[in-house]
Amino acid sequence: MTKEISFEDFLKVDIRIGTIIEVNDFPKAKKPAYQLHIDFGDLGIKKTSAQITDLYTKQALLNKQVSAIINFKPRQIANFSSECLVLGVYNEEGKVVLLQASKPIKNGEQVN
Repeated sequence: MTKEISFEDFLKVDIRIGTIIEVNDFPKAKKPAYQLHIDFGDLGIKKTSAQITDLYTKQALLNKQVSAIINFKPRQIANFSSECLVLGVYNEEGKVVLLQASKPIKNGEQVN
């Protein structure tokens, strides 16, 4: 069962569109992952770790626009500080499929 939240709770979550500008392997992660650098326009570049190696190559991710929550507290993952959370959905095989806009959007735009 899904726990209900208020609209005010939803407004606290800052979801933005950004473009992946750098992708690196992350061998120190417990599960296979990439280190991503994402350009959020005027909001700057944020780093994150993402367990998306099953369906995405580094080359396929470069310059891809993604949706991410940018107002979480930074989280230390091994020797890397993750500053945002890229959004995705697990498919039937348990692999993450990234959520993204159907058309190009200016980096930093907020999802409403």
